[in-house]
Amino acid sequence: MFTGIIEELGTIERVDRTADAARITVRGPHAVTGAKHGDSISVSGVCLTVVDFDGERFTADVMAQTLAMSTLDGVQEGRRVNLERAALVGDRLGGHIVQGHIDGTATVLEVRPGEAWRVIRFSLDAAHAPLVVDKGSIAVDGVSLTVSDLGDEPEGSWFEVSLIPETLTATTLGTLEVGDRVNIETDILARHVERMLRLDAHRSLPSSLAGSSLSSPVSAPIGGAR
Repeated sequence: MFTGIIEELGTIERVDRTADAARITVRGPHAVTGAKHGDSISVSGVCLTVVDFDGERFTADVMAQTLAMSTLDGVQEGRRVNLERAALVGDRLGGHIVQGHIDGTATVLEVRPGEAWRVIRFSLDAAHAPLVVDKGSIAVDGVSLTVSDLGDEPEGSWFEVSLIPETLTATTLGTLEVGDRVNIETDILARHVERMLRLDAHRSLPSSLAGSSLSSPVSAPIGGAR
């Protein structure tokens, strides 16, 4: 469990790929402070499990499903990533409840700079649009943010976030440009409500329609390497 308050900007130092997985080594001296084998660390929003570490870096395995649904599919050495250790019980919850089980990716559609802040608009696919609300919480590359605006257009849905200077300098979001992809995790409460409504609608369907595409589920969020 995470809060979406980024602790450190890390760097991918090594990527070892296999046919259906990858092992990545990330430099993050703060992130490995007090680390143990099997601990969880959020890497740009994706919960990964520490399989090896030293005083400066840690290594984690990334399974095929995580690669397919996140921006880690094309990760290269030298890439900067947002790092957060799992929350301690009793800590202040500075952001919101973030599991590190991302729903998928979104694309930067627009970047509007302000005098001391920046508004970024992201794409939102049809499966996840019902889970995002104005002034609600969303994690973008692991960063806890508040949705400042959203819309549903004929060409597709979108949402916007407004970034303060601290977020721009302390996370990778300050370097985003149009066309970049990010990992998104919708609010866990919204996912539970959507699931209950879908089940209720499924039960009310005639038996002839219960197995049709009308009741097809939203793609399940993915998690770490456990």
